Amino acid sequence: MPGTKIAESLRREQIVRAAYHLASRGGLRAVTIRDVARRAKMSTGLVAFHFRSKDRVLLALLDHVLATTITLRLGPELDTIPDPLERLIALLRQEMGRLTSDPVHNRLFFEFWNEGMWNRAVRLRMQRDLDRYRAAFRPMAEEVIAADSVRFAGTTAESLAAVAVSFIKGCAVQSMVERNLDVDGFLRAAVSLLAPMPAGARRPGV
Repeated sequence: MPGTKIAESLRREQIVRAAYHLASRGGLRAVTIRDVARRAKMSTGLVAFHFRSKDRVLLALLDHVLATTITLRLGPELDTIPDPLERLIALLRQEMGRLTSDPVHNRLFFEFWNEGMWNRAVRLRMQRDLDRYRAAFRPMAEEVIAADSVRFAGTTAESLAAVAVSFIKGCAVQSMVERNLDVDGFLRAAVSLLAPMPAGARRPGV
């Protein structure tokens, strides 16, 4: 019945929110069926009914973290930037700002990354979404290379997309190390490495 499915979906969301609350304060080790049930104000049996085990709760939490960290959303304002390289730089700025604005999500992302070193289910999920995130940069990378084939001679769209993502993730990591990270300064440094300008020139908007 539709009503039953909606109720089940809401309960699952409630459970994931409870798991996120616990993990945001005590890390993944703080997520247990009992504590999730207590936080969600439901029985442990109901949590087990929806997720069967703690591992499944953690995978649902991982899906939530991935959806809010490495899901690329291209705003319409990017389409108004005519120059492909400037458009890529604007996307870097958007993603660096977005990811560094939520340190809890960043910490959980990298905690899951560490977990994935020995947990195959976690590793495969993260790899799938990271591949998808990097692939989302490829069309823009292709435009950048096509617009300036001399500057980017020998560079593939795959490698340029990978470098762009590495800058973004590097910024996210640095923001956890340095709480008051100068994100604009990080972006300027990344751009100078990605596409150095001739002496005396200044790239607009950076």
